Amino acid sequence: MVTCVNDAMFPETGKAVVRLLERLGVEVDFPAAQTCCAQPMVNTGYLDEAVPVVRTFVEAFDGYDAVVTPSGSCAGSARHQHAIVARRSGDPALAAAVERTAPRTYELSEFLVDVLGVVDVGAYFPHTVTYHPTCHSLRMLGVGDRPRRLLEAVRGLRLVELPGAAECCGFGGTFAVKNSDTSIAMGADKARHVRGTGAEVLVAGDNSCLVHVGGVLSRQQAGVRVVHLAEVLASTEEDAADEPPQTSPATAVGRAPLQGERTP
Repeated sequence: MVTCVNDAMFPETGKAVVRLLERLGVEVDFPAAQTCCAQPMVNTGYLDEAVPVVRTFVEAFDGYDAVVTPSGSCAGSARHQHAIVARRSGDPALAAAVERTAPRTYELSEFLVDVLGVVDVGAYFPHTVTYHPTCHSLRMLGVGDRPRRLLEAVRGLRLVELPGAAECCGFGGTFAVKNSDTSIAMGADKARHVRGTGAEVLVAGDNSCLVHVGGVLSRQQAGVRVVHLAEVLASTEEDAADEPPQTSPATAVGRAPLQGERTP
């Protein structure tokens, strides 16, 4: 499952998942009928409207050995929210289909570590990286240290600790729309912590969080790239040789603070 955000804004993440899984010997299929996981509707209370979306999900993915997605947020929705929607619908066939697909839906790091049993995926990424564990992957799925173990096994990668890593970045789907001032302040806090690490790259398992924090970092001209975990794990020495020279991390000078941002 490529997810809506990746499909619309970060297609390279989905392509990286396919390259990575095929490199590890996994047969990958992409059912074209897939759409949204229904999380935006569930999170905002539109449970009845979520029914046809959940039905589309299970019809697209029922019958596969595993459903792998580069998003803790969407995997969490399929694993935990689909059953709520199905029970409310009163449709026993839908509930049965959810019971089959939900436990076979995995966030990428879960699938690599728990199902394939690998930590070293043969990646090469010669950069200093800090890692943000997104809220849904950390709290809803409980992926724990799986992403960190995968990053620590990447050749050339130097992983530095992110202060306040477990704190939310402030995106939270519709939270960012309904509570924009608070969302911006939280994103500014996260960006300040990222800048303080001196890392070249901020990595996470959800592009929705990276687009939020990356937007703040970009406005600050912080010189920090944001890259999805899948793209790091799919990287090889050949990819690194093709990379353009990167700008060194820099602290923005003379910029106006973002709304809600505290002075470091």
